[in-house]
Amino acid sequence: MSGGLVALLDDVAALARIAAASVDDVAAGAAKAGAKAAGVVIDDAAVTPQYMSGADPSRELPMIKKIFWGSLRNKLLIILPALLLISAFIPGVIPFILMLGGTYLCYEGAEKVWHKLRGHHAEEKAPAVERGPEAEAKVIKGAITTDFILSCEIMVISMNEVAGDSIWSRAVILVVVALVITVAVYGAVALIVKMDDIGLHLTTKNSARSQRFGELLVKGMPAVLAGITFIGTIAMLWVGGHIMLQGAYDLGWHAPYDLVHVLEKPFAGIAVVGGLLAWLVNTLCSAILGLAWGLLIMAIVGPLLKALPIGKKKGGHEEGDIRAELAGYRPGKHDGDSAS
Repeated sequence: MSGGLVALLDDVAALARIAAASVDDVAAGAAKAGAKAAGVVIDDAAVTPQYMSGADPSRELPMIKKIFWGSLRNKLLIILPALLLISAFIPGVIPFILMLGGTYLCYEGAEKVWHKLRGHHAEEKAPAVERGPEAEAKVIKGAITTDFILSCEIMVISMNEVAGDSIWSRAVILVVVALVITVAVYGAVALIVKMDDIGLHLTTKNSARSQRFGELLVKGMPAVLAGITFIGTIAMLWVGGHIMLQGAYDLGWHAPYDLVHVLEKPFAGIAVVGGLLAWLVNTLCSAILGLAWGLLIMAIVGPLLKALPIGKKKGGHEEGDIRAELAGYRPGKHDGDSAS
């Protein structure tokens, strides 16, 4: 009897060790997958605060909460099942999906750089339109749609990093990645959006130090948002360019990938900082390639978008109109008042 109990305890201990190893594997896989998607995550965190521009402060957190749940549904209920099915039945398609996403990132990054250099500010030129309580729903829908595209890229990059694991391991790892990244992104977005309100609250304190810190937060937030947008743009170009480099190599065109490695090789041998310098060279080359590829796509796609009624409304640009509506929407007003 005691022997059977000992054997049972041994089995339980073995199962516990297996479970612990599985948890470690999932954690390691999630960390590996999430790290590769970091560039897109930064852009995701940089894009969403722009949708809060003009919103009533009391509605900012509820809006972010709705976008958070929409993002989680995108990842877990749509993107994850689709990727698992693709990886199980037609895994050869994943590199092409990855390159399509990389092209989108290069295009978006290049467009931001181009508009910055040209001095375009679409939001400032957006016409004022009739305001109404439906504006908030439109903004949330637009943010979730944008998030869907970025979430697709995050999940595809993550899937590609754990493609060699079993389908169940991939599923668990991607669920972990989806949860951690979504919480991290929208936690950061909530903090960014409410930072100026925190600063204003601190300026009402009796402490001179709190007041100075509050003023610093309020005055510094535009620079913080500009910095995040800049980092997000560079991250898009870097990640998109690297995806295109790796994709071209996997498809048999080795020259671009080999050239980057030739350029980074002299730096790799430098003591202490060699690894960092080699990574910076690789990142710079990827970003330059991403910008060049994005500008080429812009030159091809730009005329097509102008010819097609995509994202346009009679009399103006839809996104600008939505933000103009939101700026005038305050909960509690009657529809007749909000339209005046």
